[in-house]
Amino acid sequence: MEKQERSFEEGVEKVRKLGFLRKFFGRMRRKSGVVAVVPLHGVIGAGGVLPLGRGPSLSMQGLEDRLLEAFTLKNVKSVVLWVNSPGGSPVQSAQIASRIRDLAKEHKVKVLTFCEDVAASGGYWLACAGDKIYADKASIVGSIGVVSSGFGFEEMIAKLGVERRVITSGTNKSRLDPFEALKEDDVKHIKGLQKGIHDQFIAYVKDRRGDSLKGSAKKMFSGDFWTGEEALKMGLVDEIGHMHETCRRLYGKKVKFRVMKDKKGFVSNLLSGSFMAPENWVEAFSVKLREMSFWQRYGL
Repeated sequence: MEKQERSFEEGVEKVRKLGFLRKFFGRMRRKSGVVAVVPLHGVIGAGGVLPLGRGPSLSMQGLEDRLLEAFTLKNVKSVVLWVNSPGGSPVQSAQIASRIRDLAKEHKVKVLTFCEDVAASGGYWLACAGDKIYADKASIVGSIGVVSSGFGFEEMIAKLGVERRVITSGTNKSRLDPFEALKEDDVKHIKGLQKGIHDQFIAYVKDRRGDSLKGSAKKMFSGDFWTGEEALKMGLVDEIGHMHETCRRLYGKKVKFRVMKDKKGFVSNLLSGSFMAPENWVEAFSVKLREMSFWQRYGL
């Protein structure tokens, strides 16, 4: 009887110790936590996947699942926006940034932005979705403005003896026709559109950055861009820092990093445009040139 009681007491002690160990390691896991990393790399646009296998463009539709997964990860300490973008669509920029802020508020998760080579134009719009913005000293940051560009071929077709025939219903349906001379009224109309979008961009930056902004409005919102070191002086970024070392300083050396990846498989990627029929190569090449022009604005 005494032996049975002793065995019972030893069993209880083992269970107690096991429970303690579970709680201890559970606390350790909670202490280390996870940082959810959302890569925001590339030109911003609604296209989904860029031709010629360049990779995904940034769009609300393409990022929705990854953002939701990031903010709902178990034991997530913060969501990191890993930004390397020269900009693109202002609509997609605004939608993505708004979605990030909605999720951050809903799940009460802090958002940190780390700027890589470029966080400019729409890329900076995305960066401002973070509660705090970090950059490298050499990062290209800013370009708070709006640009439209194109080509004029009216002299070329005249030399070739080509007659341009355009039939429209609506006086201004053929605005900015590249085969006609640029019209003053078209320029005025586009500038009006640009001003409206620029004002929205400025308002968003002011709302997100608030009292952190230190530079003159004329300089900051001129559309110019700077290194991370200069951007820090103007309050466009909060600190010079890199993702891994900064997060380990904030959350401990044992913090884990989880990069949110596209769940598409090999077949889906094939169907989405990495391999295309020859008749689409011309269109793909033109898109490729447009993408390159976004990067080359910043000397890249």
